[in-house]
Amino acid sequence: MRPRLCVTSEIGRLEAVVVHRPGREIENLTPDYLGPLLFDDIPYLPAMQREHDYFVEVMRRHGVEVLYLKDLVEQALQREDVRTHFIDEFLAESEAQETLAYAHLRSHLLALPTDRLVETLMAGVAKSEIPEETKGHLSDFIEDQYPFYLDPLPNLYFTRDPAAVIGGGISVSQMHWPARKRESLFVQYVVRHSPIFADQEIPFWFDRDRPFSIEGGDQLVLSPEVMFVGVSERTSAESVETLARRLLGSSGLRAVVAVEIPKVRSFMHLDTVFTMVDRDKFTVHPVVLGQHGRLNIFSLERDGDGLRIRSRDSLEGSLKEYLHLTEVDLIPCGGGDLVAASREQWNDASNTFALAPGVVLAYDRNHISNATLRSHGVDVIEIPSSELSRGRGGPRCMSMPLARHPLD
Repeated sequence: MRPRLCVTSEIGRLEAVVVHRPGREIENLTPDYLGPLLFDDIPYLPAMQREHDYFVEVMRRHGVEVLYLKDLVEQALQREDVRTHFIDEFLAESEAQETLAYAHLRSHLLALPTDRLVETLMAGVAKSEIPEETKGHLSDFIEDQYPFYLDPLPNLYFTRDPAAVIGGGISVSQMHWPARKRESLFVQYVVRHSPIFADQEIPFWFDRDRPFSIEGGDQLVLSPEVMFVGVSERTSAESVETLARRLLGSSGLRAVVAVEIPKVRSFMHLDTVFTMVDRDKFTVHPVVLGQHGRLNIFSLERDGDGLRIRSRDSLEGSLKEYLHLTEVDLIPCGGGDLVAASREQWNDASNTFALAPGVVLAYDRNHISNATLRSHGVDVIEIPSSELSRGRGGPRCMSMPLARHPLD
């Protein structure tokens, strides 16, 4: 099938989604380099893959077309000129041109068949993988130096962040941390060169060559009229304004609501502390309720050729106004207990992923938060999470919806 991009809500029945099954890149994690690669622990890959396969199977049982990022990238790189240009861009962004082994590395990649090329770029290239006879510099032989020519991309199974579909267009991310910057290059090539999008004219609401960062986990499309965007550790205020200028008046949206959250790793994106689970129901961490001080919220709306920016009083009031609701149900992570909320938020209890209104996927380990959601009438489908959760992202993080059925 060729899904047409269409995301006008967070909860409309899911029709098509992009995921990435964790692969060899996970096994290139080592204790010495966890920090720069944004991991706190090393997952056990076979168990991680079983958990991810279960996640995919649940979506398929609900009629969702599940597409794998690796397959889409392979399809996009079938033309030799596109493939070569992609390799050169990837190496440039990896700063591989600064290494003495650049020519050998490029030749090594060009010689690989497309499927192995994509797997290799995702997994990283260790110095040990380059044939011994091509090594001509002292740094190639010294084993206690950094082991990789190309870093692995272990965060790639969080397909939410490199891009976000908004309406019938896409926002391709300028990723904040160096460890993830190359991820959105895969998505850019897929959208521009994959045959499944060949018959669509897809507007780019945000381009990855912008100077300020933005990531998909901060972008929540709540209705055809409004989206909420986190101003966070990984998404700057400048990028939110750039996105708003492109969207307002062109996409059907009438407002972009910016929500400032603490710029710390534990609250890395808006969707780690706030997700929509039904038309009037939202799961939230106490931080977005202002319990740790006043929450800064601003609305951005079109005003002639410019923007009108206004401060808003509360998250609840903004949701009521822009979603035309008389009441909203803000369901607290951890059942409202601050200790449970802190513990379960660490394992992404607020990062639910809607299959349909009132039907969400959630990690099984967050049992208090899941029970609280059920007590509010939400159908929670639990997925195993002992290894997937080690990457610090939940079901919403692991999914990039391409199409949702419009809400009635």
